Amino acid sequence: MANKEILLVAEVFSNEKDIDKEIVYEAIESALEAATIKRHTNHIKARVIIDRKSGDYVTYRQWDVVDVNPEIDGDVEFPASQILLEAARMDDPNIQIGDVVQEEIESVDFGRIAAQTAKQVIIHKVREAERRKIVEAYQSRVGELITGIVKRIEKGNVFLDLGGHVEAFIAKEDMIPREAIRNGDRIRGYLKEVRSEARGPQLFISRTAPELLIALFRLEVPEVNEGLISIMGAARDPGSRAKIAVKGNDPRLDPVGACVGMRGSRVQSVTNELAGERVDIILWNPSEAQFVINAMAPAEIQSIVVDEDKHSMDLAVSSENLSQAIGRGGQNVRLATQLTGWELNVLDATKAEEKSEAEASKIKQLFVEQLDVDDDIAMILVDEGFNTVEEIAYVPISEMLAIEGFDETLVNELRSRAKDALLIKAIAAEETIESAEPADDLLAMEGMDDNLAHEMASQGIITMEDLAEQSIDDLLGFKDMTEDRAGKLIMKAREPWFAETSGE
Repeated sequence: MANKEILLVAEVFSNEKDIDKEIVYEAIESALEAATIKRHTNHIKARVIIDRKSGDYVTYRQWDVVDVNPEIDGDVEFPASQILLEAARMDDPNIQIGDVVQEEIESVDFGRIAAQTAKQVIIHKVREAERRKIVEAYQSRVGELITGIVKRIEKGNVFLDLGGHVEAFIAKEDMIPREAIRNGDRIRGYLKEVRSEARGPQLFISRTAPELLIALFRLEVPEVNEGLISIMGAARDPGSRAKIAVKGNDPRLDPVGACVGMRGSRVQSVTNELAGERVDIILWNPSEAQFVINAMAPAEIQSIVVDEDKHSMDLAVSSENLSQAIGRGGQNVRLATQLTGWELNVLDATKAEEKSEAEASKIKQLFVEQLDVDDDIAMILVDEGFNTVEEIAYVPISEMLAIEGFDETLVNELRSRAKDALLIKAIAAEETIESAEPADDLLAMEGMDDNLAHEMASQGIITMEDLAEQSIDDLLGFKDMTEDRAGKLIMKAREPWFAETSGE
């Protein structure tokens, strides 16, 4: 059947929607197939093939080739769309199960088919193609700054019109709190995700991400794109305050001044875009301690103690600057923590000094007792940063020889005494454990026997509380212990925990 109208429809839809003609042809074929199936009383299978050049189309009725089904007396389950292999081979001896048998039937008239059905199928296919096209176009733009016009606002969620029938979505939690947004406003956001979905939004934008702050500075500060300034990180309390770390790659350039701009013009543009969010520009420093001090601005840090193991720093500030260092609701120290990656603890300088002196005195006394040295030598060791006997025992000799007044004889003697003290301590700890008696609560516990309780005590598990802190794997080393019994013992030992929780 020839129909030039099909060519016209394909041409119009393709041009108006900027969609590949092949997709439109497939949609029309689906519509014609649906109309063909609807015309028959039984549920047949149909296939329509359109000639892309002439608009001619042919309709075929199809049957799936299946094997005999013994449950239905050797017949097929769906006679309208299935045919037995034996019957199919009468026409084609080479046909196999799973193949399709088809024969040409009368085609429905494209002009007389249910117009609504055809239209719906075509529109559905076109929409699917449009959505795929959007995903493909924006997939490579994830992480970029996106500008759009507010199309509508629903329960705090914002839909943006990006132009070209493209829509983006900003969830309520990704909007700056208390920001006054109205329909028709032009706003920017950070494209954080592109998802291919059949329905609903596909482009997800954030106005709260730190990356948005970085992208805005890239836009406002040409030196960043030129490579003269590097942005090392950012932290935000959306709508309130933010910190951004910058590094100058040209010694002749002031990176902070360049980001601030003439009379604050550049940073003010960013602030205006972020609903008045105040931005502190921080000078990055390769020294992590100095970087933290910079990040805590405007607060002045009097002293800093670094704990590498805990990845934390204790910052001492004067009593007058304490509230400023912490910030409203802990804002300043929280942003500095996010920016630097260190856990920061702000302390009153007076209290910090008292704490430091107390710790130093405690360590000095430890050295006096365990190393059998006088107060002067013990204090020198403390001043040089030694905190434990282990450090003295195993630190490289060169480090101790670098201490003023320490010669090789003294260093070797100190190291020898430190190792002896550690050995005595280890032996004493082992003897204490081996001779330990199980506590009454462990002995009386349900499921416990005397031998097991004493064996546990020899391994340092003396009380029910000790047992409650163990895992099943920890207990499997004991004699005749199974996973089931270990689990029951641990849960019994933990019963007081649950009782306390329910009481609260």
